[in-house]
Amino acid sequence: MPIYVQHEVLGRIPDVFNAESIWQAPGLALFARRPLLRDLLERCPREQRGRAATRCFSHVALALPQEEVDDDYHLTRGARARELAATLASLHQKDFGDLLGSDEVRYDVMGSEHLAAGEIEVRFGHAVYLPAGGEKALFMVSASRDSAVWKPVCPVYANQRLVLIGGENGPASCTVQGWPFGGDGAILLLNDGPDAPPVLHMRPKDVFDCSFDAANGYYVIKSARGGIGPQGQTPRLLLKITPTAAATRSAASGGAARPGNTPDASGDMARQSGPRVADGNADGVAPERTAARAAVWQARARLPDLPEERTAAPLPSSQRPAPVTPESDATYAPKAQQRLVLAALALPRLSRYRDTGATALQIPFDGQLALAPVPGNGNLLTITVSASDEMFAITEAGRQRINAPASFSPVEGRSIELLPATGALADRYCALLALPHAASAAIAGGARFTFGRGMPALSALRVLDSPRYLRCGETSAAPGQNGSSPDRIGLSRNAFSFEASAKGLLIGRLSSSQALYHLDEKLQAVARIDEATGDAPYLLPPGHHLVAGHYVLRYEA
Repeated sequence: MPIYVQHEVLGRIPDVFNAESIWQAPGLALFARRPLLRDLLERCPREQRGRAATRCFSHVALALPQEEVDDDYHLTRGARARELAATLASLHQKDFGDLLGSDEVRYDVMGSEHLAAGEIEVRFGHAVYLPAGGEKALFMVSASRDSAVWKPVCPVYANQRLVLIGGENGPASCTVQGWPFGGDGAILLLNDGPDAPPVLHMRPKDVFDCSFDAANGYYVIKSARGGIGPQGQTPRLLLKITPTAAATRSAASGGAARPGNTPDASGDMARQSGPRVADGNADGVAPERTAARAAVWQARARLPDLPEERTAAPLPSSQRPAPVTPESDATYAPKAQQRLVLAALALPRLSRYRDTGATALQIPFDGQLALAPVPGNGNLLTITVSASDEMFAITEAGRQRINAPASFSPVEGRSIELLPATGALADRYCALLALPHAASAAIAGGARFTFGRGMPALSALRVLDSPRYLRCGETSAAPGQNGSSPDRIGLSRNAFSFEASAKGLLIGRLSSSQALYHLDEKLQAVARIDEATGDAPYLLPPGHHLVAGHYVLRYEA
């Protein structure tokens, strides 16, 4: 069995910065009561022939108690930690030089809050890699539980062959915050260089189901053993592998980047081998793009037995259905087919409404991705617009800034789309939030109705007519504390009149301060409706959308 990550905790070290006390116990190793670092490297060789070791691991990550590391930084600016790494590398080269070949010995020292005084955590193995100075990162790996908030996991460097991704309690070289699968499983990532996509292997193979979501550019990893997650779903993890800017430039120029030749500010991410999750690095992370699809080693999916895939055969005469006879002579009249559907919510630019004191608009969704009645910690996902027109996604995993276009799948089989506001809408709105559960209301033909704040017509579609969704005044104030409704922002009392006709929906603009917009079937801007009266109404074709205030209404007929 290959040693992907050898993880040991050495205890009772009198001085954690003394390299000799970490490397080998004084006297004969045969009589040593406990193994130290040299003994571990000797017992766990990288390669061996029979019982004789032929190669030794050369990259070792050490974790010391965080308090000791902080004191060293305060007093000597980290000199003792650097001296410890250099001395251990020298001892390593001296004792195992014949088993290293051309490999460079590298040590890294970091702090850990999980270690007690006198303890040192040691990690080495095939999946433990420490980058050389100036080595570039080819990929950045990030993980999410809900597709809204992404946490950085680790970079993958040019010369790094293997990465073992798992939970904090498992034998992993890189840990994932909120790992949902316990300590048994892990994800093995194989890097074949800048000209080949990374490959994912699941360890053990029969524990996980892994598939690539090409539409969103990430991998969906689920437990094959089932289980129930926080939202009643099977536990899952989303993994995104994004090429760095350096890798993208190398691919565009047509030349493969030679590992270790150019500087990279994310060199500090070498500490990914330690017990703590590595921090993100803006210099090593490319802008959001579609991630390169990596190969996934898994069982081939079984084709479903769909009716359209079957071959039709005539039934024998004995099995043919009997002709259907009418049950009565009743006459059926068709129901009215005209409807208005709340297809999306238009997120306003609150900076245009500073006079109202609005500081945040919060749109919460429950476990079924339906609009929740009250914003709070119990919601699955909350989309927020700040006073400076910044959008954020808030989940149990944290808060992260978002931009349109974006897609969120916090639960299996359901998603929420955030679409950019194009054309004339960009002046008033940040984005359009497509609703997975669209409310609708029937329209009676031959009559003209009025839509607006407080009007009874289509009141079921004005889902934001509550002060709970708007925060005003101080940022610490609770939503709805001042009793102001979001409908007071951008929606007049008499916004527009509408009447269903054979050609479409006839729109009349009733307020000069009410902005109305016409969108097509794909929610793309068509025109701003400035001139529309009862005598000369604006015609909205079936399938098209009308934007009034926060509401994007689709006319169906």
